[in-house]
Amino acid sequence: MTSLPDDWVSLNSPQLSAAINPQGAQLSVLRDARGTDFLWSGDPAVWSGRAPLLFPIVGALAGGSYRLGSRTYQLPRHGFARNRRFQVLSNSPARAVFRLQADAETLSVYPFRFELDVEFALAGASLTLTTTVRNVGEEDMPASLGYHPAFLWPLPDGQPRSAHCIDFATDEPDPVRRLDGAGLLSEERIPTPIVGRRLALRDELFANDALILDHVRSREVIYGASEGQSGPQGPRIRIGFPDSPYLGIWSKPGAGFVCIEPWHGIADPQGFSGDFRSKPGVFIVPAAAAKAMQMTITLI
Repeated sequence: MTSLPDDWVSLNSPQLSAAINPQGAQLSVLRDARGTDFLWSGDPAVWSGRAPLLFPIVGALAGGSYRLGSRTYQLPRHGFARNRRFQVLSNSPARAVFRLQADAETLSVYPFRFELDVEFALAGASLTLTTTVRNVGEEDMPASLGYHPAFLWPLPDGQPRSAHCIDFATDEPDPVRRLDGAGLLSEERIPTPIVGRRLALRDELFANDALILDHVRSREVIYGASEGQSGPQGPRIRIGFPDSPYLGIWSKPGAGFVCIEPWHGIADPQGFSGDFRSKPGVFIVPAAAAKAMQMTITLI
């Protein structure tokens, strides 16, 4: 097992250990009590992310820019939080809190005074992330927020990639969405590949980028190898997302990960040219108010 960078923050419970990189407040390691990894390693030859935090946008903007009133601003896909260093506000054996604050650099591309806090809390076999967007300015603040964890595919324990699936908590009959070549949300809705609450994972699903559930009904999913006659085959992971109206599922064909991404926000729809405040998925945080979003990862 390789040693972790000195500035990463480690958390431990009897069942799990985690490590967070202050650069982006990114969950970067998730292991069971035996030291078995469940999170993607961030191999830059394939994809350097591990579990980036998406703020103040999710996805791509049309032309890489957005409009607020008469002004236009540039932002990269998924925003800037994942590339910024967070302050460590507190750190104990099973809990840590990180904060990113507005500064001159962020104000030049996102003209709002914010505090973005991310709390990581381990309890038994569960890791809970609570992200709070706080408006410390004097005007309403539009924003989006998303999680992007990448789990190993296949999971450790010897089951093949073809045996892996995502099971939804409830029926998901609605059509799904895709992204076009510019990363914008396509107008076309396609029949869902989820059958009987189960999405059987296969590389062809991701030949055209992510699957996007823009009317997701479930509040949790379970990822792992499908059950055999004797029960579950290998480890399984439950991902809970009580506050997320969207869910993205993404991989690169043949890559060793699958991302299960709860979002409160979405890429610009094709043809969208409105004010950022009216963009689908954007929420408004009033002055002196805050909005929280949570994700729980549980090894079962």
